[in-house]
Amino acid sequence: MPDAPTRLDGGSLSIRREPYATLPDGRVVDRWAFGSEGAVMAEVLNLGARLQALYAPDRDGRRANIVLGGASVADMLGEAKYFGATIGRYANRIAAGELPLDGAVHRLATQGGGHTLHGGPEGFDARVWDAAEVREPGRVGVRLTLRSPDGDQGFPGALTVQVTYLLDRAGSLTIAYAAVTDAPTVVNLTNHAYFNLAGEGNGTILDHVLQIRADQYTPVDGQLIPYGPHFPVEGTPFDLVEPRPVGERITADHPQLTLAGGGFDHNWVLSPYEGNGPRPAAVLRHPASGRRLECLTTEPGLQIYTGQLFDGSLTGPGGGVYGAFAGIAVETQHFPDSPHRPRYPSTVLRPGEEYRSTTVYRFSVDRR
Repeated sequence: MPDAPTRLDGGSLSIRREPYATLPDGRVVDRWAFGSEGAVMAEVLNLGARLQALYAPDRDGRRANIVLGGASVADMLGEAKYFGATIGRYANRIAAGELPLDGAVHRLATQGGGHTLHGGPEGFDARVWDAAEVREPGRVGVRLTLRSPDGDQGFPGALTVQVTYLLDRAGSLTIAYAAVTDAPTVVNLTNHAYFNLAGEGNGTILDHVLQIRADQYTPVDGQLIPYGPHFPVEGTPFDLVEPRPVGERITADHPQLTLAGGGFDHNWVLSPYEGNGPRPAAVLRHPASGRRLECLTTEPGLQIYTGQLFDGSLTGPGGGVYGAFAGIAVETQHFPDSPHRPRYPSTVLRPGEEYRSTTVYRFSVDRR
């Protein structure tokens, strides 16, 4: 077992803004780089409120970008559209593009398979958000704002969304979401970063070790829509209550892994938590480099996707080709298809209410 992880101490914090690219319609995409040169540095684009890069040290102090990304704006609007992006209005799937709400059924925009995925074909990942830097005692970052009109991708209600990224000196990245609406709607926001703690484009995540604080998950059908009930993880490859190598788990013989294309693309039901603030959800480690990621969240679920369908057609910003298992998504969210599942935690937001969600990715190193 590794020793207790060593927290990072990065010293002074900085933030800078610079032009990144110009879209074909003339809109400017800006990049904010912020954090600590001695610990973790982030790069966020206002295109999709996107975490484009995240630099973290290994046990020897060598830094690498540990999130996958598109090498160009064209990639970010195409094959890499979800990489690091803020996903909305509804992360994950809504079956058949049908949103039942208050006795009416709203028809949503759909993608292949006839379901609504990640907010529809023109979701929040493709928008240029307003942005402003944020400076707080001990933290710096950027706050991004988007106004989504009534009927956007078929969703009812005009929605105003804010996403705030903040980094502290110790290497904790906080992502805080807020939203208000003028009519009843549903909201389920997440960040879709793919992590590779060895460095983006540097091999696979099969040698990473994953622990999830959940004893149930939501099994899916052949179109990755949950059946409805939660199943116990005990006795299955989904049992990550104790740390296990990712490769060991996803190469097991189990029909749910086959349905997802030979890996995880599933939601874990996080265990109850009696403490204050975000609950501990998962720990991801890369033994060779010592990099360690702890995920804490106020959300009830955690969607893990192991990148089994990456086919090598995309090259990352560092020049590495993204083949199968090039990264792992650790997405905090409400459960897939919740609008059709009354027993799931509700995703309904009404006028006068405020949607709030917080996720923390805390980085440290294992010394051995």
